Amino acid sequence: MDNCKAKITVMLTTVLSILAVSTLAFAQDDAIKVTAENAINLAKAGTGGWMAIGAGLAIGLAALGGALGQGRAASSALDGIARNPGSADKVFTPYILGLVLIESLVIYALLIAFLLQGKI
Repeated sequence: MDNCKAKITVMLTTVLSILAVSTLAFAQDDAIKVTAENAINLAKAGTGGWMAIGAGLAIGLAALGGALGQGRAASSALDGIARNPGSADKVFTPYILGLVLIESLVIYALLIAFLLQGKI
């Protein structure tokens, strides 16, 4: 019984090792036929990952900066209104204008991220 298990183990190991080596032999032909044009295309494809990381970092940092800027603007506007409630009408318009300008910078970062993503 043990002899039969040993034979089956050896046969399975042999078959699996032959299958593993044969796939490498077939893949070897494609690896040899690397031309200059293929090498350039592979180099360009390698930069796509860095562009994706750049696009993700751009939109992430822009969103973080925009959120911090809007928080400080809201805090300052509310502090001003709390100290002088009569100035609420005069503070409201510059406050909204500041929020629009802060948000436009985040939207520009989003557009740049989309452009970088299109080049991947």
